[in-house]
Amino acid sequence: MLTDLFAGQQYDTSNFFLIAGPCVVESEELLLEVGEKVSTICRNLGIPYIFKASYRKANRTSATSFTGVGDETGLRLLQKTGAAFKVPVTTDIHAHDEAALAAQYADILQIPAFLCRQTDLLIAAAETGKVVNVKKGQFVSGPSMKFAVEKIIKAGNEHVMLTERGNTFGYQDLVVDYRNITWMKEHGVPVIMDCTHSLQQPNQTSGVTGGNPQLIGTIASAAIATGADGLFIETHPNPAVAKSDGANMLKLDLLEALLQKLVKIRKAVV
Repeated sequence: MLTDLFAGQQYDTSNFFLIAGPCVVESEELLLEVGEKVSTICRNLGIPYIFKASYRKANRTSATSFTGVGDETGLRLLQKTGAAFKVPVTTDIHAHDEAALAAQYADILQIPAFLCRQTDLLIAAAETGKVVNVKKGQFVSGPSMKFAVEKIIKAGNEHVMLTERGNTFGYQDLVVDYRNITWMKEHGVPVIMDCTHSLQQPNQTSGVTGGNPQLIGTIASAAIATGADGLFIETHPNPAVAKSDGANMLKLDLLEALLQKLVKIRKAVV
């Protein structure tokens, strides 16, 4: 599955892979800026790369939050970015009737954590034949994610990935249990660590989710050390003005140094 995704990219097969990009499609200029920067870094470090951006944000705290530039416009821009840098692209879907449309433009369909148990959504994603990346719910254990994997496989699609993104133990914070990486790898699928959403501080009274981006390196380092196959990092040239999840995104200028460190960790543990 991963070999097919990264066909055409030159990379070190012992490396982890990276899913990275801005939280949401804000503009063509933003996608191309981030895509060019990250793809260049990954190519230089031998890291296989998947570009990420949400074409629409359905799961916003406030009704006044930015949701997107329009579905087909956002999807076309996402596809254009992948083509420009010759990398696969991924985006999330929130309802079963979004799957077929998104699959026309994206190589991987991402299932948001809150929706990881939605059977009709998982089956619709599976039936597109695309790779399906399911984020583990904040309320779900690693071992219980076997049921999400089973639903997709029973629908005729064996191209499944799972993503760890922390668990809720309080009203306004998340905690990462790294045992989940080992447990989810036992399901026989690639396992990814979401290094940015796992640092969210949800349920803020302002209606805007907070975060702890200064700990992204800590989360990522521990994930590589415990055997994660891939990393998910949302990044933006200026997170302070990002239209979604700016509080927990990594500033684009900080990405290269972090990845250099992580490549060294990976070489030490494989």
